[in-house]
Amino acid sequence: MSRRWMLTTVVGLQFLVSLDLSIVNVALPAISRALAFTPSGLQWVVNAYTLVFAGFVLLGGRIGDLVDRRALLAGALVLFAAASAWGGAATAGWMLVAARALQGVAAAVLAPMALALVTSAFPEGPERRAALAWWGMAGAFGGATGVLLGGVLTETLGWRWVFLGNVPIAAVILLAGLLSVRSTATASLRDLDWAGAVLVTAGFAALVYGAVSGGAPVPLAAGLVSLAAFVLVERRVRRPLVPLAFFGRRERVGAAVFGFLLTSAQLAAFYFLSLYLQERMGYTAVQAGLAFVPFSAGIVVGVRAGGALAVRFGAKRVLVAGSAVGASGLAWFGLLTPDAPYAAAVLGPSAVASVGIGAAFLTLGALASTGVPERDAGLASGVLTTSQQLGGSFGLAVLVAVAAEGAEYTTVLLIGALLLVLGGAASAVILPSSRRTPDAPSAGERAGTRRPATTEGTGT
Repeated sequence: MSRRWMLTTVVGLQFLVSLDLSIVNVALPAISRALAFTPSGLQWVVNAYTLVFAGFVLLGGRIGDLVDRRALLAGALVLFAAASAWGGAATAGWMLVAARALQGVAAAVLAPMALALVTSAFPEGPERRAALAWWGMAGAFGGATGVLLGGVLTETLGWRWVFLGNVPIAAVILLAGLLSVRSTATASLRDLDWAGAVLVTAGFAALVYGAVSGGAPVPLAAGLVSLAAFVLVERRVRRPLVPLAFFGRRERVGAAVFGFLLTSAQLAAFYFLSLYLQERMGYTAVQAGLAFVPFSAGIVVGVRAGGALAVRFGAKRVLVAGSAVGASGLAWFGLLTPDAPYAAAVLGPSAVASVGIGAAFLTLGALASTGVPERDAGLASGVLTTSQQLGGSFGLAVLVAVAAEGAEYTTVLLIGALLLVLGGAASAVILPSSRRTPDAPSAGERAGTRRPATTEGTGT
């Protein structure tokens, strides 16, 4: 029973966080009209979430390794639900942006916890691979489904329900978490590398702010300086927030790089495609949302196929092939014309892009958690999630700037396809060529990090 509730918790967390990265996209025109946003200010409805999320997620993941995970889960879910309710009740633009920032704080704890629970609760082998498949499916499916739900809710109940709908979802996840996640307090916040935490949080937040502000040089430079200082601190402190040796495995580096570029491409594609369908092709919010149903279905197919192929051919080949297929689908979106029929404009490219992205997304969790001991599960998840959130923020900011210079939405979608191609190429270079199952540790790691095959649950 506890494993079933644990899997429900993992899937729910990953789905909720991914959902909120994309669910507002279709609602943006309605939000803009209701709260009188300017075109440049409207992107902050998305970026306030991703900026805070990206800045705090590494810290959130590490805190999850140090304090009572059960209490932290409950507190973060309550904060997420409260912020969502505030956003749904917003009567001014600043209120909605502030609520989105608070959602980002909570998500920075919840997102790394999802993968950390997989790493700590499911033993390496078939059980973990099955849990990772559900984790990957929930993440990719949540991002795709968000566009559908955003359109349906905006058209039927109003844009406010895009945020209010999070409250019952968070309540269900909270119930599942309380039934499955045991209290874990291996250390305390006194053991946290506070200097490193401040530097890395400020550094990532400054970089994202600089990106979403159109490449502002001062925050970009400040972010780079802060991260350089963070590296120096990590080399000297006794208990670093991120031991630099953690990046000694090429699988983790490759997962981070690919996660950055994949999210850059996918988030920007959803943003601009939802605008194109409504502004250029005359779709209503519901029609735009329903147009993404094939994408959601394709994600499921891609994740299931990717899991089987990764066991047979290795994660590297699946990642590279998936990125190529996904990029071809995004490039097909770039051929849109305002009078194109649905089959050519949305159905075909959705089927291709989603299968490729789903297969590639599945391998990220396995690569990021390769050989990770339970005590560092939150850190591993935090590193991967940080790369994804930075990628989403930078990708969206850069492509919004390109569009602001007069580029067509279709041109921007072609650039998104190029980013995914670069991700696949980088993975081909970085990842080792081993055919070993992605989540299996090396012999040395088995000797040092192997743990009993127990689950993190209530014992029921």
